[in-house]
Amino acid sequence: MVTPTPPVVPNPPVVTPPPYVPSPPVVTPPIVPTPPTPCPPPPPTIVPTPPAQPTCPIDALKLGACVDVLGGLIHIGIGGSAKQTCCPLLQGLVDLDAAICLCTTIKLKLLNINIILPIALQVLVDDCGKYPPKGFQCPSS
Repeated sequence: MVTPTPPVVPNPPVVTPPPYVPSPPVVTPPIVPTPPTPCPPPPPTIVPTPPAQPTCPIDALKLGACVDVLGGLIHIGIGGSAKQTCCPLLQGLVDLDAAICLCTTIKLKLLNINIILPIALQVLVDDCGKYPPKGFQCPSS
């Protein structure tokens, strides 16, 4: 009898694992606290500028003759000479500007504004057709 020979079984190949390479360490960045956000600078202080004093748009010295006539009217009463002297000079002005021009001229001539101004305003209204705002007062400067 013949004994059968056992089949040849090849040996499995020898596999060697790759060499062990450790992975690099995981480095976490340090935790750096963020500095507090600075407060924004305060807004600049706005100092309001006072409103500009109204000024006479014409040369107040030209009104000198008008104011002289108005000053004379204290003694003689309102007459046609005020209309002839003042109104042509104030013709192109709005009502408020005309009143301011008279105030300026009265002050330049160093006349008593409390006495002359009511007469000047009356001439403006009656003779020249100019109407200053109700309660108008000369600007103080």
